[in-house]
Amino acid sequence: MTHARDPFDLTGKVVIVTGSTKGIGRAMAHGLAEAGASVVVNSRKQDLCDATASEIAADTGAAVLGLACHVGEWDAVPGFVDAVHARFGRIDGVVNNAGINPARVPVADTTLEFWRKIFSVNVEGPLRVSQCVAPIMRDGGGGSIVNIGTMAAYSGGASINAYAASKAALVNLTKSMAMEWASWNIRVNALSPGPFMSEMMEGGARTAPGFLELVAGGTFQKRIADPREIVGPVVYLVSDASSFVTGDDLSVSGGMQK
Repeated sequence: MTHARDPFDLTGKVVIVTGSTKGIGRAMAHGLAEAGASVVVNSRKQDLCDATASEIAADTGAAVLGLACHVGEWDAVPGFVDAVHARFGRIDGVVNNAGINPARVPVADTTLEFWRKIFSVNVEGPLRVSQCVAPIMRDGGGGSIVNIGTMAAYSGGASINAYAASKAALVNLTKSMAMEWASWNIRVNALSPGPFMSEMMEGGARTAPGFLELVAGGTFQKRIADPREIVGPVVYLVSDASSFVTGDDLSVSGGMQK
């Protein structure tokens, strides 16, 4: 008797997760490996990539490659993608998670240098990685690209104008990619988290009493998510379980409103 393949099973798939040595990026890389994928762990520092890759491989038994690349550096990305392709011979999924929001700067004080730094990583990085990966996916029969946004793309926020604007641009770029690459059997979606526990959240809690309660209060569930709670949604979008989903934005936010 032949059993149908589990649509969430990623066995045989190769997935890149940028910005995946900590936070939700690390959780996603670990979860994708648990689902059977060979995973590429990425950040700017090779030692962190190696350590994280080794830990995920030991925990899951998956093939995991740690490979550093600053995705905000346009000309560095092709070599990174070529190295992944040379190692595995295919690329089936990309999770464009790498992003920065280094400081809270009011609109009136936002400089061109600061604005361009944010956009180089948060918009140009996913664009460049996707440009380089798309032909490989096309020649391999298709694939899935997931761009990690944020609920702030819909609401904005005081002193996070560059970050929120960059993620809003990424959501719009997602739709354009989905339209243009549908004929290549490449699906492109956004995944927009609400508040997840992270170093940024922990830092805010240390410097501002009541910060965590304030952030949690913006969700219907009145809480901050654990990083592992992002795994199900990203496995869904990367896997065949979402085969008829493209050009969409899935919010994982405890009920926050777009």
